Amino acid sequence: MMMSMLTTAMVVLAACTKDNANDWYQGGIINNGGGTTGGGAVTEATGELSTFDITIDKTTAEPSDVATATYPEANDAISTQSFTTTVAIDMANPVEKTENGVTITVTDGKYVTADHGKTTGVCYVVSGTTTDGSLTIGGSADYEVNLNGTNITNSQSTALNLDSKKAAYVVLTGSNTLTDGTVEDHKSALYGKGKILFSGTGSLTVNATYNNGIHAKSYVVFDKGVNVYVNATNHGIKASDAVINGGIINVETAGLGAKAINCDYNITINGGRTTVLATGNGEWDEEDMETKAACGIKCDSVLTINGGEVYAKATGSGGKGLKADWEGYINGGKIRVITTGGLYYSNGTTENHNYKGNTDNLDDAYTSSPKGIKIGTKNEHGVLNITGGDVMVRTAGTNGEGIESKGTLDITGGSVMVAAYDDAINSSGDLTVSGGTVVAVGLNNDGIDANGNLYFKGGTIIAYGASGTEAGIDSDESHALYITGGNIFAIGGRIDARLGSTSQGLVQTSGSVSANSTVTIASGSTTLATFTMPPYSNSNGTILVTAPDMKSGSSYTLTLGNSTQNVTASNTISSQMGGGPGGMGGGPGGRW
Repeated sequence: MMMSMLTTAMVVLAACTKDNANDWYQGGIINNGGGTTGGGAVTEATGELSTFDITIDKTTAEPSDVATATYPEANDAISTQSFTTTVAIDMANPVEKTENGVTITVTDGKYVTADHGKTTGVCYVVSGTTTDGSLTIGGSADYEVNLNGTNITNSQSTALNLDSKKAAYVVLTGSNTLTDGTVEDHKSALYGKGKILFSGTGSLTVNATYNNGIHAKSYVVFDKGVNVYVNATNHGIKASDAVINGGIINVETAGLGAKAINCDYNITINGGRTTVLATGNGEWDEEDMETKAACGIKCDSVLTINGGEVYAKATGSGGKGLKADWEGYINGGKIRVITTGGLYYSNGTTENHNYKGNTDNLDDAYTSSPKGIKIGTKNEHGVLNITGGDVMVRTAGTNGEGIESKGTLDITGGSVMVAAYDDAINSSGDLTVSGGTVVAVGLNNDGIDANGNLYFKGGTIIAYGASGTEAGIDSDESHALYITGGNIFAIGGRIDARLGSTSQGLVQTSGSVSANSTVTIASGSTTLATFTMPPYSNSNGTILVTAPDMKSGSSYTLTLGNSTQNVTASNTISSQMGGGPGGMGGGPGGRW
């Protein structure tokens, strides 16, 4: 008996966090991640753009190529803390007791409440299984909760209630599961009044059958090593802010207008692998009197991705992959986004989950268009900067745009590939490309569409527009296209941009390009630029091609797959402007 008690005490002590000398870092080091960062040929395979899919993956190891971990506050890293006062709680056989400054009470033999008051350095080690119980923790000092192989199911309400407003360091050891009930009104299966900071090397499954999965009134942080899966009927992870420094994070939501990760302010992703699936349809918001839609990752302020891998898929009507109301910064990492839902329409009385009518005369509040990545709102405008990373976006439903900024959009590096039902890349303000690789395919509208000026300063740009009145490159009538660098190939039904100025020669012609074919522009035996076409074909389109070494008045050879044209460059283009800003579904269009 004595040996058993000693062994148990040693296990409990080992599960808690000790002082250590590991350095922590608070700052903004940026990892530019993968992808092409300069101009030149598009050499990477583009076939993935039309074939990639997104599914929950709990087993593949998290990526090792990450940015430096950051924390909202200096003492948020687990390595800065010391929780050595251990208190064991066995949820299978809970016992009332008072030890080490902690009081534990048990109601009805299953509802456990632990309160450490002002006692510092407390580490609760929670184990055991209950099929109908809960754990509530209170206190006025920071504390650790080591989930050490526990399974808590509460048929009534919240399974784990972190009732203290102080920081809760949730350390995962072994396999753990939290499941809430549907009887009482509550916010989530795991609820915290303060910030929740996840670390460890174990796993946590959260089954939210009533509302949200993980809900923190303050912010949440996920560190390297954790494996968290959330399945929720509403929002998966809800908090004021979120930082993902690492780990394997999988979230599925199915509610109307639900978001897999939803924050009131900022979301920062530095590492790990985050996969979010939002399957809910759009809905009418009676309070705000407008439509709202589901989303993979949503924040009301700033979304920053510095490293790691992010996979987002929204399948419901009007769904978004990634959404930030103010600003977006993609500085590195691998990002894949898919939306499959159609345009959502509702006026509060009638609704349509795949509306295909004319939206020009509809109130913006009545529609939510699907978007792969959307930054800004009609009222908040928006800023989207892409400086690095490997980004692919594909949308399939009616009015689905690929990447949209409600303000300015700047691409200075990385690889950005988009195939969209509607505009592939769209900005309400100026759009600038000065580096990286950009492939934009608008299957039923424009490849690249700006309602401000277009500035092409560097990098490699391939822009596909649909036939007829749609264009590879489109700017509205009151703005212009300025070319001072870059290898550019555009094809569509027409050119829909007024040339402001150019410092390099331009070739305008017509022709066809086949999926995955190679296009080159050459001067004699010297190849000036090579373009690898995406997995989409375009027949009998208007073509614009240019490269930095091209000169007006000089002759060149343009090879489109198996066909060759002898062409002469000029410093003008013949634009077929018309149709107003954005064309079908372009411009401001729809609301969140």
